[in-house]
Amino acid sequence: MRFDRRVAANAVRARVGRAIAGSDIRLPARLRSRLVRVTERVAVEADAREDSPVGRDPAFAAQQQRDRYGGSVGEINRWIDGLRDADGRGWMPHIAPIHAGTNAKALSVLSDPGPATKDCVGSGFLCIENDDQTAETQAHAFAEVGLAAADVLPWNAYPWYSGGTPLKAADKNAGADVLRRLIGMLPDLHVVLLQGGNAKDCWQRVEKADPGLVRRRGLTVLETYHPSRQALWHSDEAERMRRQQHRVDTYRQVSDALARLHTTTEGD
Repeated sequence: MRFDRRVAANAVRARVGRAIAGSDIRLPARLRSRLVRVTERVAVEADAREDSPVGRDPAFAAQQQRDRYGGSVGEINRWIDGLRDADGRGWMPHIAPIHAGTNAKALSVLSDPGPATKDCVGSGFLCIENDDQTAETQAHAFAEVGLAAADVLPWNAYPWYSGGTPLKAADKNAGADVLRRLIGMLPDLHVVLLQGGNAKDCWQRVEKADPGLVRRRGLTVLETYHPSRQALWHSDEAERMRRQQHRVDTYRQVSDALARLHTTTEGD
């Protein structure tokens, strides 16, 4: 991807696993798994700091930085500046200018920002060109169904960087409130794509706060699995394949809905 962060996560996982196995400490499986994940996240950020934060395409990265307050993303990114550290919640990534902004017809909601979005570590943006597996999966799948970055505004159920800290009910409510406010900034929004359990939970909270939103705005709401490898995990290979195909089929539904909207607009 064009924002490059060369991180050997599998090697980190293996090193931690060997260290645990070679020690006299016997940890419960869930705690051992949590230790591996936390250590891996720390290593991801440390390796990213050692690399150039502008990545493998410095010109692209520089352009995204220059344009972050321009075009259709400018109003949203200035709004994000005001949300940073709101109620002590900390930092929040901007929307990369290659994506849709206030002109968005499709809104994609994931869970929470990962290390690849973090300022001075990753790109500082929510961006389909970030150098992580989730972004890469989406980039390939979107291309397969004809969805461009400029078609979609990326967002998260919890938009602040949490560093993997488990979210409480108050955090989820705060994320839902911000999402509802964001939708109010998108007059042309037509499709909401919910990817993963946290996105679906967030949307339920949005609808609870505003039961008439979908009908009033004429929104099409689509749900699918999160674009991470973990979301596909199942002991049954057929189920894994079904989940992967469900994602692609749902992305295609988004693409088809936007194509129909474009045709209708041209007809008018």
